[in-house]
Amino acid sequence: MPTVLRLISSMATKALLADLVSLYQTQNPDVRVQVESVGGVDAAKRVQAGENFDGVVLASDAIDKLITSGHVLAGSRVDLVLSGVAVAVPAGQTAPDISTEAALKAAILAAPSLGYSTGPSGVQLAKQFEAWGITEQIQDRIVQAKPGVPVGALIAQGKVALGFQQLSEMRGVAGITVLGPLPAAVQITTTFSGSVAANSTQTEAVRALLAFWASPACKTLKVEHGMHAA
Repeated sequence: MPTVLRLISSMATKALLADLVSLYQTQNPDVRVQVESVGGVDAAKRVQAGENFDGVVLASDAIDKLITSGHVLAGSRVDLVLSGVAVAVPAGQTAPDISTEAALKAAILAAPSLGYSTGPSGVQLAKQFEAWGITEQIQDRIVQAKPGVPVGALIAQGKVALGFQQLSEMRGVAGITVLGPLPAAVQITTTFSGSVAANSTQTEAVRALLAFWASPACKTLKVEHGMHAA
């Protein structure tokens, strides 16, 4: 009987994990890895509610909170990837300049609508708006994507004129043009980590899986998905 590992992750790493699972199973045919990807907020809630998972892949701060609450095992966190935020507009729309912090701020102030997620990138972006002192000016134009809903989809539907989300979630979305990453001065980098769920009965198998995903063997796949090895 094959070992079956059940994991939950946020949407940001969905496509990457699908490829990482395939690579791992090619080398470990006796292991079956099932990953359910949902909004990060919902994923954390389900783990906190005691739902049975063997492993969890979320932003590192979310993993740390689950360690503190005892829902994932202390000492089992493995940093997997670093993910930056990209900016996109509807396909065919004139692309604003976002090459510098000043240009990005101007583009945000000029945009008729702005979109970001409930995930870590959205939280940090809101803080950046506050640092610039423009929150009140743009508040009525902000469209926050619901957990599990890609910002890219809202852009493609014409609901958002200028959208922000992890590059990994923007890649390959039809109907949008990715302008590029946030300028280096204000780039938001999220570390996504894996950990062993506290109620897993296959802890060593999960540790072996996470160790492989963190190894140099997976570096190329991470870059292909717009991320970098942690």
